Amino acid sequence: MNTSVTILPINPNVDSEWREVTPGERFRLLTSAADTNGIYTIIEMVGEARNGVPAHTHANEEEHFVVLEGSVHLTNGDQSLSLSAGDAATVKRGTPHAWCNLSDEPVRMLIIFSPGHMEKAFRMIGALSNGDLEAIASSAEDSGSTIVGPPPFENIYSVLSPRPQA
Repeated sequence: MNTSVTILPINPNVDSEWREVTPGERFRLLTSAADTNGIYTIIEMVGEARNGVPAHTHANEEEHFVVLEGSVHLTNGDQSLSLSAGDAATVKRGTPHAWCNLSDEPVRMLIIFSPGHMEKAFRMIGALSNGDLEAIASSAEDSGSTIVGPPPFENIYSVLSPRPQA
């Protein structure tokens, strides 16, 4: 039995610097679709207390969540889940979903898109310098994502209602 481990090479084209989606929500690209022949992309996401995303769908990708620290609330179609460190969940393509950090502490998680084409939208979001919400929405739509509603809880900061700049 072959027990060897394949380690992906460090790709100089992957910018692993932390980028901000909105104040209180930042990410960095860990594994590029280029490294996996387009099979997946891995993003590390940190969401501060009361940050989240609007309800949305992905036309082309499954989205896998792995919680590393803290906890997150995930709506996945008709399901409502509370995930803590060590928990994971998968959202199938086309399913309306959203995540929110309802705790008082940050949540840190891996988000894996398969296939990895959502990377393009995250690269574009990371390149924005002024939090251009229309550009974020446009980039997501270009990548096959559609916002279908607000975050599933009141008083959540998101691209629809950003946290005031500190």
